[in-house]
Amino acid sequence: MKSAGAEALVCALDLREPQAAEAVVSETLKRFDRIDALLNIAGAVPPIDLFEMTDSQWDDGMALKLHGARRLTTRAWKELEASKGSVVFTSGSAALNPKPEFATVAAINAAINALAKAFAEQGIKDGVQVNSVSPGAVMTARRQSFFERWAPAHNLTVEEAIQKFPEEAGMNRFGKPEDIADLLGYLVSPAAKWLTGSSLRIDGGEIKTI
Repeated sequence: MKSAGAEALVCALDLREPQAAEAVVSETLKRFDRIDALLNIAGAVPPIDLFEMTDSQWDDGMALKLHGARRLTTRAWKELEASKGSVVFTSGSAALNPKPEFATVAAINAAINALAKAFAEQGIKDGVQVNSVSPGAVMTARRQSFFERWAPAHNLTVEEAIQKFPEEAGMNRFGKPEDIADLLGYLVSPAAKWLTGSSLRIDGGEIKTI
């Protein structure tokens, strides 16, 4: 960020906690005096089988990824309204293709898409642009860790598993974090200002349905 001429503000907070949203917005306004865009990207829901996921794990996934984003957006709304700003919610492609082993991920991501649509409707009245993004399989440290556990259980090396997944999913490669960042940057840019209320899928063609 600094190399791009931007200034960063780091807030060490747990967005599961209701008071975290207030702290983030207050500190941001104290430092920058305005909010032009809000990107809700925090939250990782564990891929646990439908019949094995506990109530506490369901609640934890909802608390961070859904309610954390909801609270931040609600708290920042007046400032976004004043700046005619933008909000992006991060969902995931599991919302469009639910599987038993990813039921919690899919359900929470689908809820995020619905929440974003509701905020977008309000945003039309208030001058705030709102969209959601559903990334597919992006190679991150978390996904690398998944393959390190998954590969031995399927008699594969980690390298074989990583090569096998895109082929079986009908993609030519995993996504990169930069692929998602580029889309998020576009969505909060002036060029995308008339784009609102949309749920954009970015998954390298993994989801085959329309």
